[in-house]
This record gives sequence, C-alpha cells and structure tokens, in this order.
Amino acid sequence: MTIDTGDELLAALGNNSTRFVVDKANIGSQTAGRYVSLWRATGVPGQAAIPGTTPAVPTSATTGAIPFTNQTSPITSYLARLSLTSGNNSGLFEIHDRIAHSGGLVLNTTSPQTITGFDLTALAPAAARMGPSDGTELSWWLEVYTDGGATASDATINVDYVGGSSGDLNVQAVGGTIRAGNLFSLNTLIPSADQGKRIAGVNSVTLSASTGTAGNFGFTCTRAKASLTMPVGNLGTTADWAALGLPEIPNDACLMMMILPTLTSSGALRGSGVIAHG
Repeated sequence: MTIDTGDELLAALGNNSTRFVVDKANIGSQTAGRYVSLWRATGVPGQAAIPGTTPAVPTSATTGAIPFTNQTSPITSYLARLSLTSGNNSGLFEIHDRIAHSGGLVLNTTSPQTITGFDLTALAPAAARMGPSDGTELSWWLEVYTDGGATASDATINVDYVGGSSGDLNVQAVGGTIRAGNLFSLNTLIPSADQGKRIAGVNSVTLSASTGTAGNFGFTCTRAKASLTMPVGNLGTTADWAALGLPEIPNDACLMMMILPTLTSSGALRGSGVIAHG
C-alpha cells in the first residue's frame, strides 16, 4: 500500500503519524563547505555511541536515530514535514538513512588498519533501505568521532566496488584540521579510472603520517532521504511533503542528521518533523 491521493495523505497526517523533535547542540571547530555529522551531537535525538570496530547495521532503535514507529505491511511510512531553525546562516540540512557504520580507528599510526567485514553483501541491510542494487543512491563517508592531532596526513582507503573489483581512494589533509563531526565524502574520491563504479565496502585505511593524537574515526554508508536549506540564522524554515518529495522511510531506517555549513560550526539546530504512515 502507498499514499496515492491527497485525501490519503491528509488522513495519514491526522490519524496515523509519528512526530519527532530536533534539538541538537552546536558542534564547533568545523570547516565551511564540509559536511558535519550530528550523530554525536548532544540533545534530541540523544547522543549516539561511537561505533565499534566491528561493522554493524544500525536501526531506528539505535540511540541517535530519529525515532518512528515501524508499520505492518502494506502500510508504508513517509517523511511528510520538516520545520527547523539553525543558529547559522545558509546551511543545508540533510536526513540520511544510516545504513552501516564502524569506528575505533586511530589517527596516530602509519600502519595499515584493516576493517574486517565492512561489506554490504555480508552485512545484508534490508533491500528497502539500500535502494537500487547497483549502489547508485548510497553515499560513503570517513566519519570522525574524536579529534585527531595537528600534524598533516593523507589517508589511502582501499575499497571494494559493486561487481567485485577494488581500488584505492585518497583523502587529502585528514590531519591538521580533522575534528569530531567531520564527514569526508568518499564518493567524490573515486579516481577517473574507476568512474561509474559504486562503493560496496571498505577494506583498510593507511595514513601517510601520524597526526599526533589517536582520536577515533571510522566509515559510514548512508542513503539520502531529504534536505532543507536554512538561509537565515535563527529564522524557521518549513518544508511540507511536496517540497520534501514525500520520501519513503522503510521500517528500521536509522535516520541521522547532517549539516553542510557555510561557517566553522554546525550551528544549534531546533525544530520538529512528521513521518506519516499510510
């Protein structure tokens, strides 16, 4: 069953919906134009735990995820409304389904660090959460959980691609400015020789130099669900179902928040949203 008419949408909003609150503290020491993960920001939803070294598939029950009620088929869930305000100007807010993640890697070694089992085929998230089987709707990130040191360093990441081949990606300058909350996109680093391929898993990472502080980082796979531009600081912005595109929210989706800031902090974020079921 899907919501096919305006009447069905109105009925779902009024009679069968999950409302959620957003109240996230500012994360400082960020870089303008680099995504900031709010997974570890304090507030509501609650601060998530740092993932362990064993890759896992988080769900809507994982602390840090936007909560909603799973539905019994054929009832389906949809993101139908967002109303937010940010302490910063000109930020882009996004909601992603956090498909898989791992952490526990350090920034003070040049030895290869192996990530065992970070393979979407082996982890087997629900197909409804994954989207197309070729991985075209998935985003991959190097996510920082605890600050590294001041020494500059690059990261060489060995990944598997959908279809079975593998290759190396290079993240430049992960040292020196790496801070908790930083998200480095891996999709943009696929070299020209591998253009058109999609990442299916992460095997290892090797740093060119120790940053001087162990810190903590890992890798995250997400699927984007919605975005909302907040052009003026402390002025509320609202998007209804039409502006959001009424994206489907599969059962167990681990809805996380991220910000693309124009300033050097994420900005305090407050608001609410509605997930309609119908």
